[in-house]
This record gives sequence, C-alpha cells and structure tokens, in this order.
Amino acid sequence: MTMMSDIEEATRLTRAGRLAEATALLRRAMSGAAAPAPAHRPAPGPASFTARKPLIVDVDPGTGDPIPQPGRFLSQTCRIAAGARDYRLYIPARAPPGPASLLLMLHGCTQSPEDFAAGTRMNALAEERGFLVAWPAQPPSANPQKCWNWFDAGQQRREGTEASILAAIARQVMRDHSVDPRRVFVAGLSAGGAAAAILGQAYPDIVAAVGVHSGLPVGAARDIPSAFAAMRQGGAAPAAKRLVPTIVFHADKDATVHPRNGDAVLAQQEAAATGLRLSEERGQVPGGHAFTRRRQCDASGRAVLEQWLVHGGGHAWSGGDAAGSYTDSRGPDASRAMIDFFDQHRLNR
Repeated sequence: MTMMSDIEEATRLTRAGRLAEATALLRRAMSGAAAPAPAHRPAPGPASFTARKPLIVDVDPGTGDPIPQPGRFLSQTCRIAAGARDYRLYIPARAPPGPASLLLMLHGCTQSPEDFAAGTRMNALAEERGFLVAWPAQPPSANPQKCWNWFDAGQQRREGTEASILAAIARQVMRDHSVDPRRVFVAGLSAGGAAAAILGQAYPDIVAAVGVHSGLPVGAARDIPSAFAAMRQGGAAPAAKRLVPTIVFHADKDATVHPRNGDAVLAQQEAAATGLRLSEERGQVPGGHAFTRRRQCDASGRAVLEQWLVHGGGHAWSGGDAAGSYTDSRGPDASRAMIDFFDQHRLNR
C-alpha cells in the first residue's frame, strides 16, 4: 500500500470513529517513510513510540507513585461539563511570602504526569523558586496513546474542549490555593507543547506566557493525516489574533516533529507583535550540545518571544533527567530557561 493510500484509508477509519486503527496504520506508514527515531522520544501526535520505563527512587507503597521530596505531590481531579481529568499538584514545602505563580505541565504521548515530572525536574525548581505545578493527565479513553488531541480541529477552540478542561484545572488550583491570577503559565512537550500553544491562544485571560518544547503551532493540523504531514515537514498555521509571550525549545535533529514547527510557533506570535528588538547568542553546554538562543525584547528589555535551537539534539526534553523518559541530559536546561522566561511576565488585570 502506498503512503497516499495509507492516508486515505486512515482518513476513512477516523471518520468511522476507529481512531486506534487509523493511528496504527499511519504509524506503520510513517515508520517506513520517516528517518529512524532517536532514543527516548515520545510521539507528539496520534502515533506512539516505545518508551523506556523511568527510574523511581522512592514510591508510595499504596499507589506505586513516585514521591517527590520535600513538598507535597497531591492527586486531584477536575470535572466540568466538557469532561474530567485527573492531575497531580506539586506544592513546595517552602511557601513564597505572597501568592505563588502556577505552572501547568502537559506531558507528551505515552507519558504520565509522574514520568514527565521526573524527566523535567520541574518540581525541584518549584521548590527552589516557590511556585506550584499542576500536571494534568491525558487518559487512554481520550486518546489511545495518551496524546493531547492538538490535531483535532474541534479541540482548537475555547469552549467544550480539552483546553477548557485545562483552564478549569488552573481555576480550581487558584480557588483552592494562594495563587497569583496574573502569573499562570503553561508548558508542554511534543503533543503537550502543541496543546500548551492552544491553551495560550484560547485562554489569554488566564495564561500569561507559554512554553512549547518540540511542539507545533495552533492550527498546523486539522485531522490525523494533516498531523502527520505537519510532523514530517512542518505545518503552516494562521497568525495569532493576540500576542501571548512564548518560549520555544526545539532540536535541529528532531526526526519526529520537524524543526520548522518551532519556527512556526514563533512566527504565529510574531504576526501579532510590534516593536520588538531581536538579539542572538550562541553557546555550548560543557560536554553537551551547542545551541542558538534568539530573544525578541520590548523597549524595557523584557523577552517577549524566545527561541532555543539545540544543535544535534533529538525529540526529547533538553537538559532533562534520565529518571524520566524522553530526555536529553546534554542540555541546555529547558526547565530553568522556561521559568526564567515566565518570571518576566504578568497578565494585565
């Protein structure tokens, strides 16, 4: 069967509601057409790849969940008319002097909140900096590979969508804890990065800034076939109607989500930006990857758009910990760079 006929058959299966079969068919087609996948790489769209089981240092004997120290890692659920999602909430032991900022972290396909937390070390940064982290979980009932459904045209709007559930999680945390409503952020990897971009555009009244790691721009795909096309060669996307401060990480050897998508995420926001000054620097992580960092700053010197291109890296969280899946410890440190970026931003309320 040719690639085109595979796509046509997958489209038919999707329209018939047979998503798992369509996903499996396209995965087989892509595996024969695409470059070999680097190790520790999650599928960002409807496909999946085999993940290594993460190392766990300590576990809850009742649930088997990792226990981060020294803060609390709570299990929570949010239910609204659009649906329900479980999530983990990390509350640092050392509370900040005033209301804290909140970060939503959206995992990639096949991952879990616990795995993603271990790989990004974001809870350790939360302990250091004094912010809360919510880790929503995408269940197999919503997507067989636990992908956020960024490629579904029906999910790329505000109401009745996964984005509305994620926004409700943010509101629930703000209701139950001391959170500054001007400092709510979202970041994600791969499918999670694409979902983070959607949440930023759909809810600019909640999200102050967005982090997209190895993801895609909003509207790059409208269904499964266009998702694979965007992943393979880069997806065109409409201009953002309103600028949302955004930081992008992408590696130039990413064979799952083409690096052009990182450029497209920034281009989508640049269309709504005016008066920004561009600067560029190159660096090298000792014993690790070289990188190019581009910053677009406003008149006060605040970075409004920021892009890190990791040279030689693949489809993995940059600077991550091997305790989690799909990480590249050779840096640069995406988690710390994102928090530094988010710290510059507040919603105007």
